[in-house]
Amino acid sequence: MRPPAAAPRPSAAPAARPAPSAQRAAPADSQRLNKRMAELGLCSRREADEWIARGWVRVDGQLASMGQQVGAQAQIHIDRAAQGQQREQVTILLHKPMGYVSGQAEDGHTPAMALISPRSHWAGDASRTRFVPAQLKGLAPCGRLDIDSVGLLVLTQDGRVARQLIGEDSTIDKEYLVRVQYGDITQEVRAAFPADKLALLRHGLSLDGQRLKPAQVDWQNPEQLRFVLTEGKKRQIRRMCEQVGLKVVGLKRIRIGQVLLGQLPVGQWRYLAPGERF
Repeated sequence: MRPPAAAPRPSAAPAARPAPSAQRAAPADSQRLNKRMAELGLCSRREADEWIARGWVRVDGQLASMGQQVGAQAQIHIDRAAQGQQREQVTILLHKPMGYVSGQAEDGHTPAMALISPRSHWAGDASRTRFVPAQLKGLAPCGRLDIDSVGLLVLTQDGRVARQLIGEDSTIDKEYLVRVQYGDITQEVRAAFPADKLALLRHGLSLDGQRLKPAQVDWQNPEQLRFVLTEGKKRQIRRMCEQVGLKVVGLKRIRIGQVLLGQLPVGQWRYLAPGERF
């Protein structure tokens, strides 16, 4: 007599598969490739997108795609063609005169970039770079200097420089000399101006509903203040002065980071030297 047949074993349940959305989800610490490249100081986001579109970027050995997400450990390789293009980009320092706007033409006023030509290139420029019209393509101002102000204005084709000067995380300071009057007082303004209002200029004011960062503000002479700022809101110094009863009658930017206006004549420009850093 045969033994009873063994009961069939239940088949193993198939392994659970992640939902399609989970399969496509990017790692928690990932970010867009163009943003990562900008954070690493390789280029600007706009340049990154251009390089990716041209096939000049590889991630972990694979050709990068537009909008790609990458982790912090991703190995990003830039083609020599992109590096060569970047080396040709220029940064220009201009002594902006009064009556010119920093950016695009507005209300009939001429943009400062119109001053960039061989005729206005400072003879004292130590750079060996030669001017060619292609240097005007993509050249853009880094920060504001309003129509009534003069001094150092930076224009660049290099997205790394732009991010360093006007990026959200920029810590580059700017120095200004500001001639003021207090009410009807135009001479010996320092003696008449209250100390508590000077303290407010240094810290305590708000613009556009936001508290301003601390500033260095000191008297240079009886009618002139020196401001050092790490931010650049529209007409910031003039609006700060208005809040404490001062009227700005002259404003000149003389330094951005480690770069000085120096002896650069009004209306003329020079190249940022290869070893010069903000």
